[in-house]
Amino acid sequence: MKAIVEPNKEFFAGHRDESKIALFIDFENIALGVREARYKTFEIRKVLERVVEKGKIVLKKAYADWEVYKSYKRPFHEAGIELIDIPRKAYSGKNSADIRMVVDAMDLSFAKDHIDVFAIASGDSDFSPLVSKLKENAKYVMGIGVKNSSSDLLVDNCDEFVYYEDLVRQTSSPKSPSFGKLPEKQQEAFGRVYNAVMALLRQDREVIWGSMVKQAIKRRHPEFNEEYYGYRSFSRLLEDAQKHKILSLQKDPRSGSYIVTLQE
Repeated sequence: MKAIVEPNKEFFAGHRDESKIALFIDFENIALGVREARYKTFEIRKVLERVVEKGKIVLKKAYADWEVYKSYKRPFHEAGIELIDIPRKAYSGKNSADIRMVVDAMDLSFAKDHIDVFAIASGDSDFSPLVSKLKENAKYVMGIGVKNSSSDLLVDNCDEFVYYEDLVRQTSSPKSPSFGKLPEKQQEAFGRVYNAVMALLRQDREVIWGSMVKQAIKRRHPEFNEEYYGYRSFSRLLEDAQKHKILSLQKDPRSGSYIVTLQE
């Protein structure tokens, strides 16, 4: 008689198909909001860091007349974003970019079942019908926009809405606790672990497994490898973080895997 092997909870929790995300950016609306809010520039990195907390970004498109926004071309290209150029002079209506973005988002919604999260970077109320249709198609819709140029109609219609101002505030304040006089590489390792746990907590995860923490780190830092920081395994890194009172670990008796919480 064959022994019944219990499934590894951590494996299924940490390695189940993570959310696949499509990001669509109405850049003219975002640029207008940034200008009115008197920010020197728009930092796409801040947006990507928040969106990637929800899963893997598999598509990134930004729509604008890119001759008008030449200074943003390089950072967007470096971030792997496809620039969809909508020259204003070639169209009679000012909403041409909006129409193209809606058509592309709906086509993707019908054609790619595996994409379950749509991130819409805009505050334009014209996108509210798109949000409603995506939700009808069982898609989770995350909105991102500058507060003063974001319509209440759009904000209320999204499953979740993140203001750019909040992202700026979060990155300008300390993201992780002080690690004293620890070596620089160790501080970096602990900081990445801490930020990953915080990101998972923002997603209201009921249980955070060790493998989920590593997965969250690698979404933001694909090059991450615990051996670079001197640890033979990720579990050893977590154990050291617990020793330094950064987090708490509880071993699941059935799987032997760690459940992670932050220390009070």
